[in-house]
Amino acid sequence: MKIHEYQAKQVFRRYGIAVPEGQAAFNVDEVPAIAKKLIDQTGNQVVVIKAQIHAGGRGKGGGVKLAKGGPEDAKAVAEKILGMQLVTKQTGPEGQKVRRIYVEQGLDIDREMYFAMLVDREARRIAVIASREGGMDIEEVAESHPEKILTVHIDPLLGLAPYQIRKLAYFLGLADKKETFASFAKLAEGMYKCFVGEDCSLVEVNPLLVTKQGNVVALDGKVTFDDNAEFRHKTLFAELRDPDEEDPVELEAKKVGLSYVSLHGNIGCLVNGAGLAMATMDIIKHYGGEPANFLDVGGGASQEQVTQAFRMILSDPGVKGIFVNIFGGIMRCDIVANGVVAATKELGLKVPLVVRLEGTNVEAGRRILDESGLKIQSASSMADGAQKIVAAIKA
Repeated sequence: MKIHEYQAKQVFRRYGIAVPEGQAAFNVDEVPAIAKKLIDQTGNQVVVIKAQIHAGGRGKGGGVKLAKGGPEDAKAVAEKILGMQLVTKQTGPEGQKVRRIYVEQGLDIDREMYFAMLVDREARRIAVIASREGGMDIEEVAESHPEKILTVHIDPLLGLAPYQIRKLAYFLGLADKKETFASFAKLAEGMYKCFVGEDCSLVEVNPLLVTKQGNVVALDGKVTFDDNAEFRHKTLFAELRDPDEEDPVELEAKKVGLSYVSLHGNIGCLVNGAGLAMATMDIIKHYGGEPANFLDVGGGASQEQVTQAFRMILSDPGVKGIFVNIFGGIMRCDIVANGVVAATKELGLKVPLVVRLEGTNVEAGRRILDESGLKIQSASSMADGAQKIVAAIKA
C-alpha cells in the first residue's frame, strides 16, 4: 500500500528521522493559517506547496511550487495546484486529480542527494541505494551514470551495521563534518528501523538534503507497505489508506480474497495462479491482444468467488471479451465451470467468452460448459484460447 508524502513524514517522525515542518490541507482556505504558522515558527518567508498523489515526478508536472510572498501568496499558489489534473511519468497521460496538498517550510539547501531502502528479491535482503545526484532526474542518473549510485545490502541478522553507515556517508560526502555525519547516521538508522518495524517494501527520500547549517533532512518521503503484512498493522493501514488514490475494484478484490490489478487493455483475464496469470497476459499480447487486468482467483476459489471475479472484470467498460484459463490442481474444473455458467447467466454476459480448462475433473467441467446452452467457446490449450479471444473481439 502506498501513502502520501505527508503521511510518510508522520511515520518518519516516530523513528527520529529529521523532516521539515509542515501540515496537510484539503482546501485552499486552510493554507494561509498553515503558512503563517510555519513562517512564525521558522522565520523563513518561503513555504512550499506540494501536491499529494501516489506518484513521483510531481515537481516536473507542476505539482510542487514555492510561495515567497507570505500567507496570501501561499493561498494563490495552492489554488493553482489543488484540484488540478497532475500528469507525471508515473500517472500516465490521464494524470491524477490533486485532492490534498502539503504546506511545508522552506529550507536553506546546500545540496541534494538520493537515499532509499527496498527489498532486493534476488539478494533476499534489504538494499540501501544512495547517490550524490538527488532530485527529479534520479532515473536518468541510474541509466546514464551507474557509477554515481552505491548499493549496500543489509544482513538481516546484523541489521544496518556502523561500517555500512560510514561507507554510505563517505560515498555521499557526509563524513567531513562530525555534526553532519551524526545527523546522517541518525537518519539512516531511523530509516532502517522504520523499514523493518512497519513492514515496508520501499522507503525512498528524494531528495535527501544537507542544509546550509549542516543538518541532513528528508525533504521528501515515499513509503510503500507490504500488503502481506496488513494483518500486523490493521490500524495503520486503515488510517493511512486513501481510497481516492486506489482502484475501487482492486480494493473490492482484496475483501473477497482475490488478486486483481487493473490494466489498460480490452481482454479480461480470469486465471488461477499468479504465474499462469502472467503467462496468460503474455500470450494474449503475443497474439496481438491487450489484457485488461491481472486476476488470480487462487487455488481454491469457490463458485461465488468466480462469479465475483466475472463481476469485477465486467465493471471495466473497456472489456470486449473474456478469457478464462484454469489449470485444475487443487481447484476442480467442474467448480470453475459451474461458476462460469452461473456468472454468465446472472450477469447477462454480452461479450465473447473463451474458456480453457485442464486438470482435475476437466471432462466434467467441459461437459457442464457444453450442456449450458450458452455461447462459450472452448479452447484446447492456452495458445488456442488466446488466439480465439483475440479473433473474437476483432470480429
